[in-house]
Amino acid sequence: MSYLSLSDKDKTDMLAAAGVASIDELFCCIPEEVRLKRDLRLPEALTELELTRTVEGIGRKNGYSRYLSFLGGGAYEHFIPTVVDYLSSRGEFVSPYTPYQPEVSQGTLQIIFEFQTLICQLTGLDIANASLYDGSTGAAEAALMAQRLTGRPKVLIARTVHPQYRDVVRTYVKNVGIELEELPFGRDGRIDAEALGQALDDRTAAVVFQSPNFFGIVEDAKALSEAAHGRKALSVALVAEALSLALLEAPGKLGVDIVAGEAQSFGVPLSFGGPYLGFMACRKEFLRQLPGRITGQTTDIEGQRGFVLTLATREQHIRREKATSNICTNQALCALRATIFLETMGKQGLREMAWQNARKAAYAADRLGSVPGVKRRFSGPFFNEFVLGFAKPWAAVDAGLRDKGLVAGLGLAGAYPELGDAALVCITELKTKGDIDRLADAVGEVLS
Repeated sequence: MSYLSLSDKDKTDMLAAAGVASIDELFCCIPEEVRLKRDLRLPEALTELELTRTVEGIGRKNGYSRYLSFLGGGAYEHFIPTVVDYLSSRGEFVSPYTPYQPEVSQGTLQIIFEFQTLICQLTGLDIANASLYDGSTGAAEAALMAQRLTGRPKVLIARTVHPQYRDVVRTYVKNVGIELEELPFGRDGRIDAEALGQALDDRTAAVVFQSPNFFGIVEDAKALSEAAHGRKALSVALVAEALSLALLEAPGKLGVDIVAGEAQSFGVPLSFGGPYLGFMACRKEFLRQLPGRITGQTTDIEGQRGFVLTLATREQHIRREKATSNICTNQALCALRATIFLETMGKQGLREMAWQNARKAAYAADRLGSVPGVKRRFSGPFFNEFVLGFAKPWAAVDAGLRDKGLVAGLGLAGAYPELGDAALVCITELKTKGDIDRLADAVGEVLS
């Protein structure tokens, strides 16, 4: 069982229940001469994350070891407070799926309502749903939604969008009369503005981009949105690293019409490919075309607060031809974990976590960039990921680093052949300065 310390109020309540006024009075039956009159000889108190690292260090003395990983690319290892595991594993939440009967599903409905509210606050948009599988299907839903709203046949999608997201979008639009055109990137790792201007026309339904993009670069969402709106198209932003929303300006405030993405960073651990947690938010005038479910707050006949499914446009709720989606579901357990995580961290805690990611990534980029034979491939601003090019083929560098217990990054040759010597490196708050220095030293040894 996870350990949760008692607050001062908890202790006071327990003493009162025992009929005593203080700890000393509670233990008055213990003779003075056998009482310990000094503090325990223990080290300074540690944070939960520091304690975890300490215990893992002790465990490695038994021969236990693991790779030190700097992988990202849509799946991120972040700190998860113990309270997230504890509360989300309570019996009331073990199998929350679809709240078909609101009168007996108030807890699940409230969690969904709070999750939607938090997503709206992070994205700067009016409404959000809680019914998407993951970021990739969220991207597909956004493209389909934009086509329904505009009635136009062409969607422009940046080549800097996660390759797997692009594959899923391509799969879902190819047989419904939607043309998908990819936009190239420039030397800064952002969408090529000139290519965008040439591709935009009166047939364009939406400009779909990711920020931070797959290379970790922050796109100019305001400029992209203005360009799309100039042709009466919609601006669609995808977010694979949701923690960036705690630091960067909300997309909705930069003119973005629809935001879809992946919320795995919020309290959902990495677990061999899933589960993940998609989200979507949009402007209120698009409500009727938003896929999935929306939970609303109301009052019952006695004036008490209650929660209901306000809108459910899935194919199982209404006629299939009228449905806005048939690829969404209600990831309520993952949404529960994300909600507990966000409300535990709070605005200040979440922002501090995001700052640690940005600062540590900046240090890592400088440290690694100073190694002979290594250079950053893109000059654009980044959050917690960046692309490095190497003087040797990445496959050889990767093999040498794995021999040293390091998974240094994600090779890009498969999705981007022109970046065959490059890898995507991710730094989160879990990485220490020592971890980064160890990686830089190891890269230097392999390259030399």
